[in-house]
Amino acid sequence: QVKLVESGGGSVQAGGSLRLSCAASGFTFSSLRMGWFRQAPGKEREFVAGISRSGGYTDYADSVKGRFTISRDNAKNTVYLQMNSLTPEDTAAYYCAGSRRSGYNYRLIDEYDYWGQGTQVTVAS
Repeated sequence: QVKLVESGGGSVQAGGSLRLSCAASGFTFSSLRMGWFRQAPGKEREFVAGISRSGGYTDYADSVKGRFTISRDNAKNTVYLQMNSLTPEDTAAYYCAGSRRSGYNYRLIDEYDYWGQGTQVTVAS
């Protein structure tokens, strides 16, 4: 059974940092491209960051580039999202996702086959 479980969310002051983790089980983690998305209340789910199977390629939304870093540890079946210089605009539920498909498009929701349940990030001004 495929499972993705996010952790590490919470409340933080503007300018602070958080590190999200997504632990995977039930499949060969290194065979999946991985991504992070977020969804704020009343808004559509949006792409945040993506990473290739080996970790050698990453992609970021313009809104987080230079502040967020995606990484993965295939030995631990875990993908991470390090978030620095957080602003209230980063407040959202954050979801990790896995894709079995080959390719270089990490930004489309339809590219992904598996989703976690989400973890809430709240940034206070």
